Amino acid sequence: MHSRDAEPGPASDRGLSGPPLLNVPGIAVGLEKERANPLGSYLRARRDLVTPAQAGIIPNGRRRLPGLRREELAMLAGISADYYLRLERGRDRHPSRQVLGALARALHLDDDQTAHLHVLASEPSPSDRNMATSADVPPSARALLHSLPHPAFIEDRYFTILESNEHALTLNPRLAPGRNQLRDLVLDEAEQAMHPDEDLTAACLIASLRHTIGNDVTDPRLAGLTDELHNKSERFRHIWGRHEVRSQRGATLLLSHPSAGELRLNREQLAINATPHMKLVVYSPAR
Repeated sequence: MHSRDAEPGPASDRGLSGPPLLNVPGIAVGLEKERANPLGSYLRARRDLVTPAQAGIIPNGRRRLPGLRREELAMLAGISADYYLRLERGRDRHPSRQVLGALARALHLDDDQTAHLHVLASEPSPSDRNMATSADVPPSARALLHSLPHPAFIEDRYFTILESNEHALTLNPRLAPGRNQLRDLVLDEAEQAMHPDEDLTAACLIASLRHTIGNDVTDPRLAGLTDELHNKSERFRHIWGRHEVRSQRGATLLLSHPSAGELRLNREQLAINATPHMKLVVYSPAR
């Protein structure tokens, strides 16, 4: 049983042409900018996703980009354009709750996105980092996992599998300890083939990863994972760049199994006591 991520299978970005994009300087620069200025990067990304029409602004003249201009967002939030520029460029990293609330409303953020905005404006909490391995899984949780009659596994906050039962391995051999679900979904053709809605599934995992990590953007394991996926997948770069955030919830998962055909499964997760960044995930038949 391995404690580190297993190597992925064959890499592919289906539907994309050209050679794999490895070690692209511009991409690395973008990631470093985000890590150096997470609040400003989030504001910029969300500003780009709100059109003038959505904000009730009548476009005036030609626009290079479809999103809001800085001065437009500042006006909608009731703050000065100069102060907003300081926020986006990272010269002011801790605005008041009132300013954050006004920006959230102007950007049409939902509850998860608004909570994330407030987290990014707070001090990082690197003590929350989890370097758990399969050896760290509590014995009681391991016993429960292997007693379940359904596919189940224990994952860390990076979506790396720490322990799985035989039903999970029968369903999908890539649900093995040491493998990373997000890496497999982005890079492994066999895993992609099991997900008819692979783009949506990837977007949900990426949004959940952002929610879980919060403002701990310099986490070395997160950096290693995102650097790899940024360099190898245009799809990942596009989804990551949108800065979507979503808390992890139960969901219905549609799988295209190579031998069993189409499967609809409920994906439920349970927190494990005293291990805040481990979760027990159970797949059960959807009714």
